[in-house]
Amino acid sequence: MKHIFIVNTVAGEHSCLDEVMKAIANESEVIDYEVFTPNSAKDNISQIKSYLEAHPDEEVRFYACGGDGTINKVASGIYGYPNASMTVLAYGSGNDYIKYFADLQTFRDVEKVMHGTEKHVDIMQTNDRYALNATHFGLDSKVAKTMNIVRRYPIIGGKMCYPIAVFWAFLTGMRTKCTVYADGEKLNDGKICLCTIANGRYVGGSYKCAPRSSNEDGLLEVCLIKPISRLKFMQLKKSYTVGKHLDDPKFKDIIVYRRAKQVVIEATKEFCVSIDGEILHGEKIVVENKQQAIRFVVPTI
Repeated sequence: MKHIFIVNTVAGEHSCLDEVMKAIANESEVIDYEVFTPNSAKDNISQIKSYLEAHPDEEVRFYACGGDGTINKVASGIYGYPNASMTVLAYGSGNDYIKYFADLQTFRDVEKVMHGTEKHVDIMQTNDRYALNATHFGLDSKVAKTMNIVRRYPIIGGKMCYPIAVFWAFLTGMRTKCTVYADGEKLNDGKICLCTIANGRYVGGSYKCAPRSSNEDGLLEVCLIKPISRLKFMQLKKSYTVGKHLDDPKFKDIIVYRRAKQVVIEATKEFCVSIDGEILHGEKIVVENKQQAIRFVVPTI
């Protein structure tokens, strides 16, 4: 088997390249490997696809060395190639997707990752893009869009970028005009506070947005929160953060929860959605789940 390490040299607060190389060197088993350090997200996907097209008969495992953005690009690159599998060395600032399986430290142990168990997991197609973890919009996409700007600044671009983005979204992004359909069923009256479409369980580093999610059942978890006041939002934030919102009676009149194979979001003007932290703009967004289309290696625990 060929092992290819995709290293995001700007994931987290510093480059993880040295850590990855040290971990490979300390691995007791001699492996056939390469390290890719793509210059951009586009290069990342292109490099993966080019390698797989040139080696159609070779079994290849890709290691996403970074955060959710790197994981997303690796999954997007290997989708449709039956000889490719993937896993993660968690060196990013978020790493929401892998919390479905284990803690971050487990995904930083090269030996445990390398000798893990392969599972077949779902991936969602959002227009012409792909997401392993979540497509979310409304307040959430305002947070993601702001984070992509804030993280570029040296003083506030580290651990503080997410709370800063949440605060700005709280001030400016409490209401989004769009209509959401889950397998043809209309879920709202044209406005939302936020909506998460998930195969994973976490977004934003700590928010357990989809506590009942299964990432292999072919169904998307759709959780829509209707427009609410800022005061109401603050009162409910803790319950949403820890993943109790689906059972909390305080959410009864403001939450719509469904499982669906396809979700369509329509608006009268262009809006944005966050796809594993990456931003996509459009007036109509179609999200479809591809059941067990990705071979994902879960580390030995």
